[in-house]
Amino acid sequence: MGVRGVVSIASTDDNFICATLDWWPTDKCDYNQCPWGKAGIFNLDLKNKTLINAVKAFNTIRIRIGGSLQDQIIYNFGYGVKDCNQIVKDGSGPFLFSGGCLQPKRWDEIHEFFNQTQAKLLFGLNALHGKKTDPKDKILWVGDWDAKNARDLMEYTISKGYPVDSYELGNELCGSGVGARIEAEQYAKDMKKLKQLVTELFPDGKQPKVLGPGGFYEKKWFNDFLQATGPGVLDGVTHHTYDLGAGVDPTLITKVQDPFYLDHSSQTYNDVANSVKQFAPWTDPWVGEAGGAYNSGGKDVSHTFANGFWYLDQLGMTASYSHKVYCRQALIGGNYALLNTTSFIPNPDYYGALLWHRLMGNKVLSTVHYGSPFLRAYTHCSKKKPGVTLLLINMSNSTTFDVEVFPEFNLHPWQRYEVQSDTKSAGAPMREEYHLTPEGGNIQSDVLLLNGTPLKLTESSDIPELQPKLVDPTSAVSVAPQSFVFVSIKDFHAPACA
Repeated sequence: MGVRGVVSIASTDDNFICATLDWWPTDKCDYNQCPWGKAGIFNLDLKNKTLINAVKAFNTIRIRIGGSLQDQIIYNFGYGVKDCNQIVKDGSGPFLFSGGCLQPKRWDEIHEFFNQTQAKLLFGLNALHGKKTDPKDKILWVGDWDAKNARDLMEYTISKGYPVDSYELGNELCGSGVGARIEAEQYAKDMKKLKQLVTELFPDGKQPKVLGPGGFYEKKWFNDFLQATGPGVLDGVTHHTYDLGAGVDPTLITKVQDPFYLDHSSQTYNDVANSVKQFAPWTDPWVGEAGGAYNSGGKDVSHTFANGFWYLDQLGMTASYSHKVYCRQALIGGNYALLNTTSFIPNPDYYGALLWHRLMGNKVLSTVHYGSPFLRAYTHCSKKKPGVTLLLINMSNSTTFDVEVFPEFNLHPWQRYEVQSDTKSAGAPMREEYHLTPEGGNIQSDVLLLNGTPLKLTESSDIPELQPKLVDPTSAVSVAPQSFVFVSIKDFHAPACA
């Protein structure tokens, strides 16, 4: 396997790993099951020790608060709010719920949690405030965004000294929309209004980022939106992806292990990156929400080891297509969360996210190999230490891959072996390897093994230490069937990482 370490091909934000919290109430149900429990923003136990420790383990992780009900939430701040009702499942609206009222007390509790965990808050604002449906098209919402309620929320937030990393306007209202939509030119006008508000309220201090449109990519709509928005408005172009289809799909377990199916996503990421490069080169694409399988995920797949084939591959893929941030739906709630909805115990993907966050730096390197498509490989400069870190994903259920890594200088194949032998000098520092496998070899297990040992919370509900296996650097990396391996090589020749 060759790694081109001379130049980087892309770079990510230092907080590339991001997870979401959603507004869903307990009676959000799909396919005759209700997997959200008390994980929605209004019900979540923000004082739970396991939850706090799981978030703190990242030192800083970006958390997005948003989702389908975002564009009906009213903020009960200031004097202009007349009706502020709790969420009720009454069959109305595109998602069968009406209402949604954020009270100052809950906003204080949310910020206490963010302060305690040092997480960065990405908050999704209600983009439909002040708008009405078009009489000829009930999904199309028209009129200007009324920013008063958002202003009241921001003024209260500033008065309390609460930091907000970024504000995002709207959820899945772009293009054809999901339940509701806004035309591109109108959305651009609304985004400019949000930017003006943020600029006015933060004249001296560090301004929160402004993000949008937070929905599914459709080329013409996105291009028109970015052109109409113009420079100096967007700090990130957010889009959503649910590339595995419905959570109830019986072939989900096959899809997550099929490299040819997983390759389909790369076209979307490439197209989004190209739209941003062409029409908004001053900013960058972000994945604002990705849960793999929609409608709360697959109950037998999305919280298990098997989901890591899709998730870790997504992280590597989006980083290589110049995406700065990847927000996983969800931190907690549904079947696709990083934490168990009731016990808060980390699911396997939590540890994959944590290892990525700790090991993979923000410079992305080109990685090439001429072996099986069932072996995926991604390389970044290591985080806060010399050398490079690789992520190797073995999707084969029967083949062990022995991987030798060497600097790729566009050499002829026979010259590579000379380089290889030069890179295996005696006295090189030991290689650090983190082998992730499922308990009992069952890829639908919720229990993850690190170098053969089950990862379990400590007696004080802390995240366990994640220690690497030290390996002779002259040996090949052995990647077992259906496993993931993070490999850190300290003395790898990569000028881009210097």
